[in-house]
Amino acid sequence: MKEKSDIVLDVKDLNVEFDTYGGIVKAVRGVSYQVRRGKTLGVVGESGCGKSVTVQSIMQLIPMPPGRITAGSARLNGKEMIGLGPAEINKFRGREVGVIFQDPMSSLNPTMKIGKQIAETVKVHQGASKADAMQKAVTLLKKTKIPEAEKRADQYPFEFSGGMLQRSIIAMSLACNPTLLIADEPTTALDVTIQAQTLEIMHALQQTEKMSIILITHDLGVIARMAHDVAVMYAGLVVEAGPVDDIFYKSAHPYTMGLRHAMPTNVEAADHQLMPIDGSPPDLFKPPEGCSYFARCPYAMELCEHHNPGEFTIEGDHFARCWLQHRDAPQVKGDLFQVGYTEKAT
Repeated sequence: MKEKSDIVLDVKDLNVEFDTYGGIVKAVRGVSYQVRRGKTLGVVGESGCGKSVTVQSIMQLIPMPPGRITAGSARLNGKEMIGLGPAEINKFRGREVGVIFQDPMSSLNPTMKIGKQIAETVKVHQGASKADAMQKAVTLLKKTKIPEAEKRADQYPFEFSGGMLQRSIIAMSLACNPTLLIADEPTTALDVTIQAQTLEIMHALQQTEKMSIILITHDLGVIARMAHDVAVMYAGLVVEAGPVDDIFYKSAHPYTMGLRHAMPTNVEAADHQLMPIDGSPPDLFKPPEGCSYFARCPYAMELCEHHNPGEFTIEGDHFARCWLQHRDAPQVKGDLFQVGYTEKAT
């Protein structure tokens, strides 16, 4: 079990809504997870499940309005972040929490040189002089394996390749030695070779800087390589969470199994056919009263349609929101891991 002192970020029952012309979108509906010190939490799920909105709302990076946090708590090193004013939340951004966004071009000012943009973070949060801040910017570019760092620091974003832009964003996010790094789809726009290099840089920096990482991605291969713990999200909820080996080898939710079946394999002897998940996610203007995965689940029961399952503990920190994990549930054929444990106390 996780020790309290070992937790860097503790998110509990977070709810986020958006006002739209079509009504209120319940984008995040009670998300809870924890990030351990010096470890990586992988957050995985299909588009629109609330992965990015969860962390962006905690950092107040979503426009409010139309967005709003209606309930929940998020404590970073014991300090509550929900409800902080602009001045207070700015003390966390960059200084204690670094962020890597999916598209590096949208995160950089095209009219400012790369070195100056990194140095600006150091000057604002650490009060460094212009010369010291620029020197640190060059050092950070070297840390992220950018060749000829002094020369590159004096160039504009359009002079960088996609991979180098992402590395410069990593350098900027590390400028103030943050406790937590949020990497939101950091490899999506990169080819596979640059993806591998970027992940290797992140892993190496985690070891040297002793920071925690939230890695948001669609790619289970990236999760398997980088994450220590995993939270599987669907329709604004964490439907399964636990250590990475448990998620891959003891999957306890049909959605997790669906994601695994859609993964390619490099095992030549394996007779593996990619199996897409049929159907579409539920309408979050009016979320279903029962299990949100009911309409797409091959194991759905009548109970699932009208009764939302709670968290069933599988073992240790591994849990799943699925009625199949109830002690009275029928056994199913296939590779779904079933134990029939009791529901978590709430």
